[in-house]
Amino acid sequence: MNTTGEKRKKRMKNIVKQGIVLGSIFLLLLAIPMVGMAKLAVARVLIEGRENPLGINTLTPAFSWQLSSDKSDVRQQAYRIEVSKSARFAKQDMLWDSQWVAAEQSLNLLYQGTPLATGTSYYIRIHVRDNKNETATSAVQRFHTGLLNAEDWGNARWIAKDILPDSLVNPLPLSSSKLRLDKSYELPVFRKSVQVKKKISSSIAYVAGLGHYELLLNGKRVDDAVLQPGWTKYDKEAYYVVYDLTQAWQQGKNTIAALLGNGFYYIPPIKGRFQKHKVAFGLPKLKLKIVNTFTDGTQEFIVSDSNWKTHRSPITFSSMYGGEDYDAQILPDHWSAPNYDDRSWQKAVTTDGPNLRAQDIDPVKIMQRFAPVGYQQADGGKRITYDFGQNASGIVTMQMTGQAGDTVRVYPAELLTADGRPSQKHSGSPYYYQYIFEKDETVSWQPRFTYYGFRYAEVQLRPAGGKPIRIDSIQLAHIRNSTRQMGSFKSSDTLFNQIHELINWAIKSNMVSVFTDCPHREKLGWLEQLHLMGPSVQFNFDAERLFAKSLRDMRQSQTKDGLVPEIAPEYVQFDWDGDMFRDSPEWGSSSIILAWYAYRWYGNKAFLIDNYTMMTRYIDYLGTKAKDHILTQGLGDWYDLGPERPGVSQLTTPGITATAIYYYDLKLMKEIATLLGKKEDANKFENLQQAVFDAFNQQFYRPQEHSYGSGSQTALAMPLYVGLVPKEVEQAVFEKLTTTVCQNDTALTAGDIGHRYLLQVLQANNRDDLIYAMHHRDDRPGYGYQLRKGATALTESWAGLPNVSNNHFMLGHLMEWFHTGLGGIQQDAGSTAFKHFRIEPKMLNALKDCEISFRSPYGKIYFNREQSKGNYQLEIPVNSQCTLILPKGSYLVNGKQLDRDAVVSTKEQVELKLGSGKYTITK
Repeated sequence: MNTTGEKRKKRMKNIVKQGIVLGSIFLLLLAIPMVGMAKLAVARVLIEGRENPLGINTLTPAFSWQLSSDKSDVRQQAYRIEVSKSARFAKQDMLWDSQWVAAEQSLNLLYQGTPLATGTSYYIRIHVRDNKNETATSAVQRFHTGLLNAEDWGNARWIAKDILPDSLVNPLPLSSSKLRLDKSYELPVFRKSVQVKKKISSSIAYVAGLGHYELLLNGKRVDDAVLQPGWTKYDKEAYYVVYDLTQAWQQGKNTIAALLGNGFYYIPPIKGRFQKHKVAFGLPKLKLKIVNTFTDGTQEFIVSDSNWKTHRSPITFSSMYGGEDYDAQILPDHWSAPNYDDRSWQKAVTTDGPNLRAQDIDPVKIMQRFAPVGYQQADGGKRITYDFGQNASGIVTMQMTGQAGDTVRVYPAELLTADGRPSQKHSGSPYYYQYIFEKDETVSWQPRFTYYGFRYAEVQLRPAGGKPIRIDSIQLAHIRNSTRQMGSFKSSDTLFNQIHELINWAIKSNMVSVFTDCPHREKLGWLEQLHLMGPSVQFNFDAERLFAKSLRDMRQSQTKDGLVPEIAPEYVQFDWDGDMFRDSPEWGSSSIILAWYAYRWYGNKAFLIDNYTMMTRYIDYLGTKAKDHILTQGLGDWYDLGPERPGVSQLTTPGITATAIYYYDLKLMKEIATLLGKKEDANKFENLQQAVFDAFNQQFYRPQEHSYGSGSQTALAMPLYVGLVPKEVEQAVFEKLTTTVCQNDTALTAGDIGHRYLLQVLQANNRDDLIYAMHHRDDRPGYGYQLRKGATALTESWAGLPNVSNNHFMLGHLMEWFHTGLGGIQQDAGSTAFKHFRIEPKMLNALKDCEISFRSPYGKIYFNREQSKGNYQLEIPVNSQCTLILPKGSYLVNGKQLDRDAVVSTKEQVELKLGSGKYTITK
């Protein structure tokens, strides 16, 4: 500590001796000199991508951290990692001390110490030194290894109330399957009471409940998550969740209880409720292990087995597609409390279940609530339709007052019919929630194991007697994955702000444990969205672990012959029109393109290593489907704008989009194989890439017109983007594209597949003016058109049609341009994790002000251009570098001229090369 600090400490001791200051103030003042010296800090430490994670799936975890500093141009010079069995980091507890390592690397450093054990807690701290000779030490973090082997579960068994006969198990049904079950199976609840006689120092619970579960201890939920665990390909594996229950136990009798829902593990075939498909992996089941460690060092293991009690659940129906019913007459409210008498309950039966893996994505939670903005009553007040003002994925939460036997039924919907009733015709019908009162009372209730996409809800009141039912309050509770929001966009253009929010709501509504197509009629993981919308998602949300899970879902859904189906996890084979809805290269290629994009974005080679076998098998599969190196199967440019109702590509032959994506796959696979040191594979991919190049141009190029295929926006943009156009005619083909756009009065025609590539090619060739012209209007199908029609989330069709989904994010590619074009932030070629990036804002004359922020793996990137005030604000994270590109002129950076070697001037622009820090740039 410096001399000033020593003097303050001495003075503080004198003050305390005199009894003038209370201890709390003493502690506060003592910290002052330390804060003043904290130039460098370890702002965030991640273990396997999470802070303080419970349940990691490896014994060689990867560590990453972010740094902060109040100085400029700060770079890490060295690091030191310590891992210990205790938070004290005592010498005898140390498992790894890396010692000081001279390196800038702060991402994905693998553990290299004494072997770790499963089901054990460990502690880590990071020390760093920077190029300013400052040092910093992180706060201590804890991580807990998962149960990685079957034997780690000890005597825990899967338990159930009923077991589905093997003849009815149907993990991958055809959509045309006529299989119907002749029995309706009841959902179960479970409970187990235990005595706690000693003080608990640690309690860790490992819980798997299929399809979904809610866990209670002494009548109280152990967390606020919903739809736990995330859904998977259940014939391959299921997730379990790890909890720290140390503070939840009481001395004496305690009761552990669980409710189960079907989720995607089992779709109940109940007549009169919507059922998209007939998947049946089995009936709901539970597996649980709790390890209680007492202060005297002894341990107790509580496991699920036949000694648990089970009963028919008050949830009488639960379906991802049909809704949920609750009958409070079946069990009293206190059924999960220790004082409840369960002697009449039956014993649970033990059964088999899937392999288990710790859930390492963030849980789904209620993330926002919407009160009604209006309502309409009918039928003498027995039917009330509420408008919540926002179309979102969610459930209703209600407080209501009724009498024994009264029924309240709720129909959610995206749209209304002409007479003001909820319209579920095109979003899955019938779907509803229902509650039956046990007694005369006021209750708060929400469905647990299902959700829907809706803006409106019709509440039907069905009293059992003569007294009315009262709805005291109702809300739309928006549910989504609780991963952190990482970015933002705001501009002086009201329409673009509204479009960004429109797309953002579609992303949020389709981001659960799977990226879904829609939050109502399907809820399936259609794969083309992942690589086409991935960059837009990444600019706004921390999607690293969600994308890793998506790729894992693809690996587990890949067929024996190498096909990556269009949906993952694959729960159904849509057998309409042959394999068109299963074998589309533009969808299956997410297995390669997403892995590459995620690696570039997050700097984690595991995206490539973990998926390399899947990627090579898929390339081989596409090779077997190609005829003379041309692919023709699939949906093509899905939902493009043509003369017919949108659906399968109308303006662009599937051969162009399928073969172009095949070529792009090979191009990326050459890069990946080279990066991973697989030279023979890289040569193979390069040779095949050239063969596809030649075949494509021979088949589709029309040299007289410098055009491909029909000359549609997609047919021209995709070859340009992926590199299929010969260098000598690239400019001519690009001019053909811009002429085509202008001749069509800058109207959109590209669909789900082609639209992103159209934007990327125009942006790369400095025609942001055309992007602006195509999207800054509301008089024809497009984003503004949907807003004018009243959409509050991006719709499935450019025209916002009422007969399709009104909450899809597959066409939201303009969001990427908001961040990379208007905001100007792009990663340099060859960089990963935004270590080196550029900010080059476009459309400066049309858009005066634009503010973007984004948390890269190194930390916060912020850029605010306020041309109305004549300045720019910029924040660059520690360990990163930025090239800021501005219009020609002379600029002051934080009031000073930059050194000559940090400025590059051309006729039209100035490049400012900046290290980390906060900057104000004025002209």
